[in-house]
Amino acid sequence: MRELIADLQAVIGSAHVLAEPDVMAGYVTDWTGRYSGVAACVVRPASTAAVADVIRACAAHGAPIVPQGGNTSLLGGSVPRDGTPIPPVILSTGRLTSLDAVDVRSRQVGAGAGVTIAALRAHAAAAGLSYGVDLASRDTATVGGTIATNAGGIRTIRYGPTRAQVAGVTAVLADGSVVGDMSGLTAGAAGYDIAQLLTGSEGTLAVITAAKLRLRMAEPAAAVVMVGVAGIDAAADLLAQIGAAVSGVLAGEYFDSAGMELVCRAAGLPPPRGRDRPAADADAARPSARAGAAGFLLAELTSVDGGSDDISQRLAEVPLPDETWVATDTRGMAALWAYRERLTEAIATTGIPHKIDVAVPAGELGAFCSELDDVVHSGASHDGEPLVIVFGHIGVGNLHVNVIGPDPADTSVDVAVARLAAAHGGSVAAEHGVGRAKTAWFGLTRSAAEIAAMRAIKAALDPAGLLNPGVLLPSGH
Repeated sequence: MRELIADLQAVIGSAHVLAEPDVMAGYVTDWTGRYSGVAACVVRPASTAAVADVIRACAAHGAPIVPQGGNTSLLGGSVPRDGTPIPPVILSTGRLTSLDAVDVRSRQVGAGAGVTIAALRAHAAAAGLSYGVDLASRDTATVGGTIATNAGGIRTIRYGPTRAQVAGVTAVLADGSVVGDMSGLTAGAAGYDIAQLLTGSEGTLAVITAAKLRLRMAEPAAAVVMVGVAGIDAAADLLAQIGAAVSGVLAGEYFDSAGMELVCRAAGLPPPRGRDRPAADADAARPSARAGAAGFLLAELTSVDGGSDDISQRLAEVPLPDETWVATDTRGMAALWAYRERLTEAIATTGIPHKIDVAVPAGELGAFCSELDDVVHSGASHDGEPLVIVFGHIGVGNLHVNVIGPDPADTSVDVAVARLAAAHGGSVAAEHGVGRAKTAWFGLTRSAAEIAAMRAIKAALDPAGLLNPGVLLPSGH
C-alpha cells in the first residue's frame, strides 16, 4: 500500500493523492449514505496523460480503480466496496474541467469529464445554445459520470438521454492506452463507435476523461403546467393530450401525493394554490386535499416564438381539471418546479431510503403502480408501515421508486420492485445505471447471451478486471 501511494505521488504530486481517512470520507460513501467502502487513497489527476499514468501505476500494483465524478450515484457505482483483496484507488475526475469554446457551426463543444452539468449548460447558454441533459443534481453531477451511466433527466422526453448527446470521447483503457475520437464527425463510419460503447459502461471498460457533446438550439420555457390527477395513468394520458396540442414539450414529470405532502413539509414549501385563488390566500388547501388527487403531472412547454400567448391558446384545447396551475413568468415556473426538484432532498430527510430506479413501458405504468404497494409490503421486512414515494420522468417511463422504512442493508424490497418492473416488460435499471446494487438481478433485464457478450468485451478491454470491479456485471458466472 505504501509503495502504491508513493508511486502515485510520484506520478501526480503528493498534494493530489489523498490518503487520510477523514479527507477521504466524502469520497468513499455515496450520496444516499447506503453504500460505502474502504479505499487505498483518492487521486485527482488534471489531464488525460496524468490519468493514464495513474492507471499504469495501479495496474503495476494490481490495484483496482474506481472512477468517480460528482459522486451522485445512488447505486454504489462510484464508491469502493468492502472485501476486495487490495483496497481500490478512487480516481476522481474533479480536476478535469476544461471547456472548449462552443463550435456554433457544428453545435458541439468539448468538455472535460469533471465539468458539472450546470457549468456545461451555462457555457452553452452563453453561446445561445443548450445542452440536452438536465437533472436536479446538475450542480454536482459531471459530464463523465452522466456519460458512464447514460443519465436521462428531465429533458429526455425532448432530446433523449446522454447517449444522444455524445459525439465523441477521450478515454484511458486499463493498460493506460488513450483511445477516442473528438472530431465530432456525424458522417464518420470507421468501425466500432467507442464513444457509444463507453456510454452506459459505468467505468468498467475505461476512464472517460473528456467528451465532444452535441448542443441544441435554445428553446426557452414559455410555461410550466402542474395538474392534480387521479393517478399515473391519468397523468400519462393528459401528457399525451398536452403533447398533441403543444408540440414543444420540454419535460413531463410525475410525482405522487405522498411526495407532494413530504416536500411541502420537509422543504418548507407552501402548498400550491388553486388556479382561481389569489396567491395570498393562506387558507387555500392542498390540491390533494381539495380534489383527492393521487398524483401530479408537471409539464414544461416551449413555444416556437418563445411566447406564452400561443401556449395558453393551445392549452385551452386540452381538458385540464380544476386542480391546474399555470406559470408563464420565471419566478412562477421555478416555484412550480420546486415541488418536483426538491423532492429528492425531502426524501433524504427521512433517513436512508431504498431508491429503486426502473423503466416501465407507457402502457404498463398504471398496472405497475397499482401492484407496487402490495409488492413493497410483501417484500419489505419491516415492523412498521413502509412509506412509498414514486416520481420520475413519465414521458419516457422512467420511475424512481423510493421506499422508506426497511433496513438499508435489506435488499428484499429492491428485488421485489425490480421483479415487478421486469414482469411488466420494463428494465430494472434506467438512468441511474446498475451500479453494484443491481448486479444480482441484471439478468431480469438482459439475456444470458447479452451478458456473455458484455463479459467478452470487458475481458478484452480489462483482462485483469481492475476497472470498477463488482459494478454492472453479475458475479459468479
